[in-house]
Amino acid sequence: MNVTIPDEFLKAAGLSEAEVLLDLAVLLFEKDRLTLTQAAKLAGMERLRFQRLLADRGISIHYDVAEFEADLKTLRELGRLGSSSATPRP
Repeated sequence: MNVTIPDEFLKAAGLSEAEVLLDLAVLLFEKDRLTLTQAAKLAGMERLRFQRLLADRGISIHYDVAEFEADLKTLRELGRLGSSSATPRP
């Protein structure tokens, strides 16, 4: 889906296209509508850089067990973590 925002609105808000995408990504992350990775991608940033931006804005990172397990799976698939099946305790 593409969304078109007329230049007159961007100019009135004093925002660039990149700033609108960044603010949208932050808002959707803060409302728990996008994951950290998804929001960073929408903002066009690396995940760690996006995390720093959130911290600068005083927004805490939502990181639940499901996201942790998904990250472990990804790391294993990339060969950056052993294949141990140990599950973290809450």
